[in-house]
Amino acid sequence: MDWAWYLFSFKGRINRAKFWLGALIIVCWMVFLAALLIVIGLVGKGASFGFNVEDIFRVLDPDTYRSLAFSQLPALLVKASGTALFTWVYLAMSIKRLHDRDKSAWWMIPFFVVPGLINQFAGRLPENVYALSIVGAIAFLLYIWAFIELACLPGTRYPNRYGANPLRKVQARPRHDRDIRPRATQGWDQQSELEIEPHKAGPPPVWRVKREA
Repeated sequence: MDWAWYLFSFKGRINRAKFWLGALIIVCWMVFLAALLIVIGLVGKGASFGFNVEDIFRVLDPDTYRSLAFSQLPALLVKASGTALFTWVYLAMSIKRLHDRDKSAWWMIPFFVVPGLINQFAGRLPENVYALSIVGAIAFLLYIWAFIELACLPGTRYPNRYGANPLRKVQARPRHDRDIRPRATQGWDQQSELEIEPHKAGPPPVWRVKREA
């Protein structure tokens, strides 16, 4: 498998199994990098460190930068780099899965961008129970819809505008090659069994028919 295409490209299609595999790879990378930072001491003892999709939307929030200290800068830079890498891989996987469903990449706006912005900025809305409930329900439904589309539903069985079905059965050789078998000669083949030869001896040439054995 072409891992560079699989993890980083936005073109083509992948099935559900490869989408789940990509999610597992991202989680393993997150755990490994977080543990590595703790071991080498970039994260203080007793402090928690991890990666989260919500970190992407915290970058857009000005309140995120007001409580930062200079001592947090190395870990923050690593976290920003790791989050960017994991986000790229997640988007690449999700978009190829959308292509498998014959949907364009624009579906990532309601599936990913809108719920993320709602979760980040819902606390800034006026304290209205009904408004917060409605906004929270919208975000929850979009997350559920995205999960069903990306992780549960099968792709199109036919080639679509984004490529061939990744689950198609590849034949070892063309069908017509397998169907070719030697055939026994049936009946009398005039072209192969007749030979007309001129008779060279005697007066006018006499033509005769020779039957091959």
